[in-house]
Amino acid sequence: MATAASGNGVRRIEVKMAGQARGKVTIKVDECKGCGLCVESCPPKCLELDAELSSYGVHTARYAGTECTGCGICFYCCPEPGAITVYRLAAPTGVKAPQPVGESAAPL
Repeated sequence: MATAASGNGVRRIEVKMAGQARGKVTIKVDECKGCGLCVESCPPKCLELDAELSSYGVHTARYAGTECTGCGICFYCCPEPGAITVYRLAAPTGVKAPQPVGESAAPL
């Protein structure tokens, strides 16, 4: 489901993910600068800035615990090396990988 919201001449589309989370994010509070780049760049919006201040006096990013796709965009846009680690979760049991089809498909 996609919704469009506009304000100040900026059009923003938010998409809610359906199904199970496919990733997990850990954020080192001691490394996070609280810039919010990861929060803004996260497609499923599963990151947020913590309401509490860290020992450095910044609102650090935190993982909400749901809807992570494991895409890694937050990792790549973070200016602090080592602050964010993204884990891709294994596919649920019973889910098979897609098989190639057509004449160019290699035999199994």
